[in-house]
Amino acid sequence: MAIISDINVDANSSRMDQALMQQSSQPDIKPELAYAIKLANALHTRLNLTELIQLFSEEARHSVPHDGLLYQNTDYDTEVRVGIESPNSCAYRLLIAGKNLGEIQFSRKKPFSESESVQMEYLLASLLNPLHNALMYKKALITAMQDPLTGLSNRVGFKQALEREADLAHRHETPFALIMLDVDHFKAVNDNHGHLIGDCVLRDIAQACRECVRSSDMLYRYGGEEFVLLLSNTTPEGALLLAERIRRKIENKRFEYGDTKLSTTVSLGVANLVAQENGEQLLNRADKALYNAKQTGRNKVEKAKAAPK
Repeated sequence: MAIISDINVDANSSRMDQALMQQSSQPDIKPELAYAIKLANALHTRLNLTELIQLFSEEARHSVPHDGLLYQNTDYDTEVRVGIESPNSCAYRLLIAGKNLGEIQFSRKKPFSESESVQMEYLLASLLNPLHNALMYKKALITAMQDPLTGLSNRVGFKQALEREADLAHRHETPFALIMLDVDHFKAVNDNHGHLIGDCVLRDIAQACRECVRSSDMLYRYGGEEFVLLLSNTTPEGALLLAERIRRKIENKRFEYGDTKLSTTVSLGVANLVAQENGEQLLNRADKALYNAKQTGRNKVEKAKAAPK
């Protein structure tokens, strides 16, 4: 097992900052510091976390050869692997002003020398600020695509995933389905019980949907009281079964919030991707099926009509 060393710098002053100051006053700066400064400049051009770690590994190999690199950050549920894992390793905990940026481990067939460990610390110091920036960027992207009320991905995330998943389904010739869900008479819930209770109902409906789906299914809050499910590798029969399972679960659920007790139902439209159809066309067919479910009594599942030829 690798011994984990800490690489920690002050929020406003890193080894790279100190090295840059040295460089301005001392032309004979140490080669390892000069290379670390050059590396820091290159790393600052990357905001994508995976690309940043890959670039760091590629450049660090020139100074400290290694076969594999593993970066992990449990706070962001992130793992990046580069190369192959080998028996001998050295690991570091990365921090800025005590704030955890994750752990990074290098491995290779022969042990790392003490001088290589020192050089690696210089290199890792050059990684800290770019890594912090990449993590903040990743957090911003997640926040931008997350609905704060339900914790689900929002319409922005859905739009990005829809075309990607439709393209993958066409490419691999696998079935793909979409379910649109709308809460019946939701305006009455807000009017009769208030928007706070309405928010609680939406959160609980999102949770009820989570409890029905597979881990590979993608659930989104589309807007207002509408939700969307993207179902990879799902036949028309499977999509209809899931939609009915969700409908029954919500119909039988009792929503209780203090002295307030109520029940509600949902209507669902189901469509499966067909040849030559894009994601937007699939969504439109599911939306029309949902509209038909609402118009013909609500609390029901409606299958989309065949796509026009």
